[in-house]
Amino acid sequence: MKSIMFTGTASDVGKSVITAGFCRIFLQDGYHPAPFKAQNMSLNSYATPEGLEIGRAQAVQAEAAGVPCHTDMNPVLLKPVSDTASQLVLHGSPAGNRTAKEYFSEPHNNALFTEVTTAYDRLSARYSPVVMEGAGSISEINLWSRDIVNMRMAYHANAAVYLIADIDRGGIFGSIYGTLALLPPEHKALIKGIIINKFRGDISLFDDGRRQLEELTGVPVIGVVPYFRDIHIEEEDSVTLHTKQRRSAAGKVNVAVVLLRHMSNFTDFDPLERYDAVNLFYTDNPIEISNADIIILPGSKSTIADLVALRNNGTAAAVLQAWQQGKVVIGICGGYQMMGEWIADPDGVEGETAAVPGLGILPVSTVIKTAKTTEQRHFYFAGTDTRCTGYEIHMGDTVSKLPKPLNTLADGTTDGYLQSPKCWGTYMHGILDNEVVVNTLLQQTGKDLQVAFDYHQWKEEQYNKLAALLREHLNLSAVYKTLEN
Repeated sequence: MKSIMFTGTASDVGKSVITAGFCRIFLQDGYHPAPFKAQNMSLNSYATPEGLEIGRAQAVQAEAAGVPCHTDMNPVLLKPVSDTASQLVLHGSPAGNRTAKEYFSEPHNNALFTEVTTAYDRLSARYSPVVMEGAGSISEINLWSRDIVNMRMAYHANAAVYLIADIDRGGIFGSIYGTLALLPPEHKALIKGIIINKFRGDISLFDDGRRQLEELTGVPVIGVVPYFRDIHIEEEDSVTLHTKQRRSAAGKVNVAVVLLRHMSNFTDFDPLERYDAVNLFYTDNPIEISNADIIILPGSKSTIADLVALRNNGTAAAVLQAWQQGKVVIGICGGYQMMGEWIADPDGVEGETAAVPGLGILPVSTVIKTAKTTEQRHFYFAGTDTRCTGYEIHMGDTVSKLPKPLNTLADGTTDGYLQSPKCWGTYMHGILDNEVVVNTLLQQTGKDLQVAFDYHQWKEEQYNKLAALLREHLNLSAVYKTLEN
């Protein structure tokens, strides 16, 4: 079976979610699919079973496909460290920082294209179909000669390509027509259909628009997917966080995630949104932090810079005051480092600042290292006998003169620092996926809560609901016909 690729007229049109949905559809239909995105730019990442790093979105898509994630599914990951530079993760391992100018230089880009096509070839030899995802818009004509993720990759794979457009943002006719009109003939020949995404209201009202698009472009519209709020798939882009910058709510356990400029792995907190008793929101407003029952310091790609910013805008003082008042305060990864006494960066991994004092909440100190830890973990949380899962992705060692570990790992080593049930830090991403951890946190607020929720089972239900929605609104027979070799 041919590979299939989902591209977009712009960023955030729904490519990642639709790719995940098709991974689940192909699995349900008896195939052996796997996701692939040649290049991903995201601070949300995940550790593979081999202890390597890929974009979190591809790990989610692999979960939907029912297969272990692998670096061949995302051979190039860019993790922004500033407005003009990113850390390059190649085949799961850090390969230094690159400015945009360095990254897009012709020799560098050609070398990367060889790497991603080789990864794709390995993947396509093991799985069928490969469900590919593009990045941003495919009509950025100034980038075509340096493209390693969109139509150049589709041409290498001879993939059946589907163009996704977000009707909710408006301008759909211009964006679709213009995108297709700009493509060279050999690339436009790969486009097999158009998907209209995020339609609000009565879909039949778009029948004329569908016909007009087909007449204008010569490409069939294979379906219109409605805007939905009852299916929850992890989002790839931090642009979605603006919808979660809410306020505290009466009658709920209010959980404030401290909003950082370089926040990483914000999907750590998605499980908390599934609990009816919890109001989760992201904020750097000191008043909202003071009103919260639980304050979480999240991970960061630039821990020192974000800590300095928290001090400058008054957020750090609010976190310290909440801790002194006995509120629940925890930190994950970079947030754990911030809670300590010192953070040192002797090798300049994050920048020119050699060391800064931490918040002083936990008696630990951190040294940022050039080597990155990326591991999937099994562990026991805070002395409980329930086996938990998570993963580590960090560049730093955190130590204490008086160790009080939070987690005991399956291999007998330890992680984190447990000051009290109300105050701890950990390197463990995904720790809130575990029911025992969430229940322990909620109990510390003093509110009589005990909730039962299987997050892993719930995620399976979401993939199945997404597949069912796509089956209902897309012409899958037409899709399968384009995948015939």
